Amino acid sequence: MIKFNFSGCDSFVDRTAFKEYENRASESCRILLDGTGAGSEFTGWKSLPTEITEEDFAKMEAVRDDWKAQGINLVVVIGIGGSYLGAKCALEALSHSFIPNPNAPRVVFAGNCLSEEYHAELLDLVQQSNTACVVISKSGTTTEPAVAFRLIKKHIEDTYGKAAAKDRIVAITDARKGALKTLSVNEGYRSFVVPDNVGGRYSVLTAVGLLPIVLAGFDIRAMVSGAAKELNALLNGDDSAVRYAAMRNYLYSELGKKVEILVSFNPRMQYLGEWWKQLFGESEGKEGKGIFPASLTYTTDLHSMGQYIQEGERMLFETVLCIENSRREVRICADETDLDQLNYLAGKRVEHCNEMARLGTAKAHLDGGVPQMEVHIVRIDEENLGALFFFFEFACGISAYTLGINPFNQPGVEAYKKNMFALLEKPGY
Repeated sequence: MIKFNFSGCDSFVDRTAFKEYENRASESCRILLDGTGAGSEFTGWKSLPTEITEEDFAKMEAVRDDWKAQGINLVVVIGIGGSYLGAKCALEALSHSFIPNPNAPRVVFAGNCLSEEYHAELLDLVQQSNTACVVISKSGTTTEPAVAFRLIKKHIEDTYGKAAAKDRIVAITDARKGALKTLSVNEGYRSFVVPDNVGGRYSVLTAVGLLPIVLAGFDIRAMVSGAAKELNALLNGDDSAVRYAAMRNYLYSELGKKVEILVSFNPRMQYLGEWWKQLFGESEGKEGKGIFPASLTYTTDLHSMGQYIQEGERMLFETVLCIENSRREVRICADETDLDQLNYLAGKRVEHCNEMARLGTAKAHLDGGVPQMEVHIVRIDEENLGALFFFFEFACGISAYTLGINPFNQPGVEAYKKNMFALLEKPGY
């Protein structure tokens, strides 16, 4: 499913030294697969593509069908971090950019910030809509989603009645414990489980990601199938994830490349960058180590960040997402006056121009001292997104182990919370 091109790093790499990093990454891959590394109790995501059952799919599709029958036209998905970024990525990638899908509800996200204006505008929207809610939290007490859920829950109960609210709220939470689990049992909400052995940033192929995606009208079976194909490839001779992890660590440790930029030439993939940044940043940024993950969308950002990429400090490298086939075709028309001097492009597809921009940018950045890797997919669809999700999760685990880091904890995340709770005068802080 995924093809990688490493040739953009060749001129920067000492092959003998790189071989050592390949060997380390191969050993890290073995550790990841054997489940013998730090945090291995949170590697249940490795087998998700082959363990999701027809019953799992049917249960999620039943929510979709029930809400369609109720005329639901707005679904508020509440979560933060890994509890929303994968689904947000998929919806941004698959949805029409301008025209809403008439056959599916609008899906919006909340609980990922504490902006008062955002919440006020969300309440404006739900008051104009036939609303349902998916709330995602293992504990039910994380501040940002808990605030949003309190507001949306009140709206649903006030508008439709407490008895009807249980049919408009779905909880995705811990199997046994936590405030949200208790509430879902007490109120009779339909619920799905966040597996104990899957951390949030690795959870897109659980109900955490799949339920919002199917509610928005997309094919989660194809997404899981793509992930399963990628898993099969990685287990049967495809060394792309190992080589990607090895190259990242070589560029970081040997050449001082401290920043990796995930680049796309399609704005649909902007939120893949957001999901990817959490995956790698939260997995590797520990103990004073780790590549800083950033993302840019070209050609847009070539008119803002392009100068720095070309001639700024040489501490960065790029991983470029290449999409081989566009889902649509638009050709540039001729103009009688040709005042904009574009008639030389008349008859050519816009995507041809985009591809030439990609190739021209690659040459310029390589000439400017920026190593590049390329990850290729055939097109943007559910199957290829599933493959991308799984590939990057797998490569991230290998890369972190190669760096000597536990990929599956996040001890530093709690620091801001303690300060915030103290300033809010929360009991116990």
